[in-house]
Amino acid sequence: MNSQHPHTYAESGVNILMEEEAIRALKSHFKAKKKGRGSPINIDGAYAGLLDMGDFIIGITTDGVGSKVLVATEMGNWRTIGIDCMAMNVNDLYAMGLEPIAFVDYLAMESIEPSIADQIGQGLAKGAKIANVSIVGGETASLPDIIRGFDLAGSCIGIATKEQLVTGHKIEEGDAIIGIPSSGIHSNGLTLARKLLAKYSLHARYGSMQRTLGEELLVPTRIYAEVLDINKNCEVHGLAHITGGGLLNLKRLTRLGFDLSDPLTPQAIFKMIQAEGVEVEEMYKTFNMGMGFAIIAPESEATRIKSLSDGARQVGTISRRGIRVQNEEFQVEIAK
Repeated sequence: MNSQHPHTYAESGVNILMEEEAIRALKSHFKAKKKGRGSPINIDGAYAGLLDMGDFIIGITTDGVGSKVLVATEMGNWRTIGIDCMAMNVNDLYAMGLEPIAFVDYLAMESIEPSIADQIGQGLAKGAKIANVSIVGGETASLPDIIRGFDLAGSCIGIATKEQLVTGHKIEEGDAIIGIPSSGIHSNGLTLARKLLAKYSLHARYGSMQRTLGEELLVPTRIYAEVLDINKNCEVHGLAHITGGGLLNLKRLTRLGFDLSDPLTPQAIFKMIQAEGVEVEEMYKTFNMGMGFAIIAPESEATRIKSLSDGARQVGTISRRGIRVQNEEFQVEIAK
């Protein structure tokens, strides 16, 4: 296969399995654990680091925007990537039933560009307003020997009572899977997308797209703030933020299986990427494919949950094992 035309996320330079191995190697050295108030709560597959504060729990997340910053630079528009940075952090907190309360950012630049920083700040402020979060600090670094362009990341703190925490341990066969639409590609899989679509102009429209390709790639990640109300008012068994690794994120919740017999319709950007020769299975292992968040709940709660989130609908049910996706055109097994 021509390495200049990658057809998988790994061939584009991002190997999810190797990342998981690297994380395990890194975590193997984290032996010291605080005792007493603030001691860690260890949950397999957790979207956030958890601290036991007695009557409540603190959760901490950290994430960045990834190579989406390269699209922003090529388009000369940095106003929305701050929303992505906020979203990637708060959505991971929502995925455990945690309410985000405070955020700090880290902006590393090859050389300081105040105009770019100003636009990034606009996005961070907008994301903070949507998520009802305070930006309490941050750090800017000039790293000309390390950085080419810039990198944007952040960390967020959330809180919850122990009763509000969602870990997935209540998930059982027959539970409903409710999918909430994404706004587009979000901030994952951009390395593969950029390389496959390099022959197209970012400033032109293609197919059924209502925006230019560059504008489509820059649509900011949806912030799923409504999940807090859903968790408060409904019986919820599991929550998943669908990021890099696509539907493989569901495996973080339970050893049971996921049958998606009526998946959400992927946006045009995904169809354009797939048309470059990416197999359906790989698409669902790399991108959110139109579903940025999933809620697992008893069938009896599905109607009420759908009414609390714009565009949400039941996409499948919990099964004995594996992750399967099917519609009128295909049937694929993402995991056994």
